[in-house]
Amino acid sequence: MAETLLKEQQLKDQFDNLERHTQWGIDFVEKYTKFVKERSEIETNYAKQIRNLSKKYQPKKNSREEEESKYSFCRAFLSTLNELNDYAGQHEVIGENLMSQIIAELSRYLQELKTERKSHFNDGRKAQQHIESSWKQLELYKRRFEKECKEADRAQQHFEKMDADINVTKADVEKARQQAQMRHQMAADSKGDYSAYLQKFNQEQNEHYYTVIPNIFQKIQDMEEKRIDRIGVCMKTFADVDRKVLPIVGQCLDGMTKAAESIEPKTDSKQVVESYKSGFEPPGDVEFEDYGQAMKRTMSNTSLSNSRELKEKPGGKSKGKLWPFIKNKNKSPKQHKEPLSHRLNDFMASKPKMHCLRSLRRGLSLKLGSGPEDFSHLPPEQRRKKLQGKIDDLNKDIQKEMDQRDALAKMKDVYVKNPQMGDPASVDPRLAEIEQNIEKLQFEVQKFEGWLAEVEERMPSKSDTHRRSGLFETQNNTVVSNNCAQDRESPDGSYTEEQNSETQVKATVNPPPTSSTPEFDDEFDDEETLPTIGTCKALYPFEGHNEGTIAVMEGELLYVIEEDKGDGWTRVRRNEDEEGYVPTSYVEVFLETNAKGAMTYI
Repeated sequence: MAETLLKEQQLKDQFDNLERHTQWGIDFVEKYTKFVKERSEIETNYAKQIRNLSKKYQPKKNSREEEESKYSFCRAFLSTLNELNDYAGQHEVIGENLMSQIIAELSRYLQELKTERKSHFNDGRKAQQHIESSWKQLELYKRRFEKECKEADRAQQHFEKMDADINVTKADVEKARQQAQMRHQMAADSKGDYSAYLQKFNQEQNEHYYTVIPNIFQKIQDMEEKRIDRIGVCMKTFADVDRKVLPIVGQCLDGMTKAAESIEPKTDSKQVVESYKSGFEPPGDVEFEDYGQAMKRTMSNTSLSNSRELKEKPGGKSKGKLWPFIKNKNKSPKQHKEPLSHRLNDFMASKPKMHCLRSLRRGLSLKLGSGPEDFSHLPPEQRRKKLQGKIDDLNKDIQKEMDQRDALAKMKDVYVKNPQMGDPASVDPRLAEIEQNIEKLQFEVQKFEGWLAEVEERMPSKSDTHRRSGLFETQNNTVVSNNCAQDRESPDGSYTEEQNSETQVKATVNPPPTSSTPEFDDEFDDEETLPTIGTCKALYPFEGHNEGTIAVMEGELLYVIEEDKGDGWTRVRRNEDEEGYVPTSYVEVFLETNAKGAMTYI
């Protein structure tokens, strides 16, 4: 019995130890889940900061940024920002995969683990309580048998004593004998009950120690091994999540390297030369003036009108005008002695003083970004480029209006053939408005082409037959005559035009009347779906857990309905009912040739 009690105590101690160990295992799983969650938050916040950084340094949509985009180092920096945005997207993927593949799985497994552990230890406690209850019941049978044996012995001794006493009547002796026999029978019954329950207890104890408890321990062991194995799988997934994005991260880094290697210093320096090339001819040599002759000295000190008459006389080189921003380092002693009034009169001879004031105003308006419409404040070469660019933009606007007109014409034909779809007359006001817009734009084109023709006539450069159509080549060596330079040059280096050159191409056009007819039916516009602008092929699988995204399989072909706007996402469509966003770095896009900004990128 003492050995049985010792085993029970040891078994109880083992259950306590196992309960503490399994609870520590659950605490470890919770700690690891918290670790992965914090890592996921770090990745998400890092991706957010990288995206904000990329967005912060993206070029703004203004004229200065557009001007800078023609330099290779600016384009390389823009490509680096775009690649950095894709790089941030991969860190977002890491954070999302950690949440979905590890944190969500471990959170669900923790609930199952706690429930299973509670069930196993409840079974163990029930088995212990049952064997303890059986042991107590056995002790009761044992004590009853012991008591009945003692009572039987006392009754037997009393009977023998009464039987030996001659003074006791025969009835008393018979009564004592019957009492002894009854006690012996009760002892025999208690012995049988004790023996039967003892056999039952031994059987239950054997089953308890060799079947029930080992099974419970085995289940706890399996549970613990499963927990350890799950932790190992999660740790492997933790590394695989990073490893899966390494190829795309490598592509982003390769893109940054390629962008850096695409920088061309010589090309950029040529761009600077082309941007600021004025087209003016350098001033001619300054004539020697002999002050020994009284006539020349007198003429040099005459009024402004006499100086101009002197310059208009034929013969010899015309005296070039000094540029105010060029310093003459080789001054002769005679020039130091020359009166300041002579130099001032010579400088102001070509234009009246009010012209210099107008030039100054034009230079100021150029700096403030509010120059005249014909770009007359610019040098000839720069003015030609600006006019040509304006003509190209107007031609693009005309083409857009024509495309819209053709689309409306087709829609009207559909309405004519199928009146139930809409009223054909509802399209006419919009068509009339588009026609008026086209006429306005064509008039603007004619006006700017007139200014462009005037500039090209004044520039004795090589002819280019494609200038008016939008295709022209930059002339490296553009020269103008001395007379043109003197007529258009001002002290601030700005370029001026004659007033009559603008009036030759200006005309008045009455604005078209505004139609009060209602626009398209709103219901028709709402039912239209976005047109496809190309196709794409999925390079990697994407699960698309977030709202607004769509899951794709590797190698799947989809339709592109919206390009990447700089946020790293492209909108695609699988069929009429399924569309959403996918990471741009996960697909290879093939845009149609007629789509705006058509290009192929990965």
